[in-house]
Amino acid sequence: MAYRKTGMEGTSGLGLLIALYDTLAGDLRRAAAAERSNDIAKRCREVNHAVVVIGYLEHWLAQGAGGDLADQLNHLYASLRRKLIEAQAKRSPEILEEQMALVLEVREAWQTIEHKNIHATPEILPPVGSHRSSVASPMQAERRRFSWSA
Repeated sequence: MAYRKTGMEGTSGLGLLIALYDTLAGDLRRAAAAERSNDIAKRCREVNHAVVVIGYLEHWLAQGAGGDLADQLNHLYASLRRKLIEAQAKRSPEILEEQMALVLEVREAWQTIEHKNIHATPEILPPVGSHRSSVASPMQAERRRFSWSA
């Protein structure tokens, strides 16, 4: 676990979210494989871990601002949880694989957003002494307060 923590240092919030989706997809893949090989104990461990990861995703969502996206993700997480229970009851690796595919689709959408954010052009601020308007913003006033000249 220490290697994962070290690998995550300096990672963006979206990067951490993507890592949770990767973990969830891996759990579902391993659970489906365990079901196919009739290893019920392993399937249960993997599904249980997937439920824990869904809990982390829900907690992360609860910390956000809400809105339509939050509602859609809440619905997704609830649906995932229901499908995991159904997959176990029916002993269906296919249901687990369908959910894994869905998780990977959502993960890809987050990765696209992260990629766009990484390649976004940074905001270029005007020099400290220049004025864009007659009313200085609090940030401009703060910058002037800490400016110096040689």
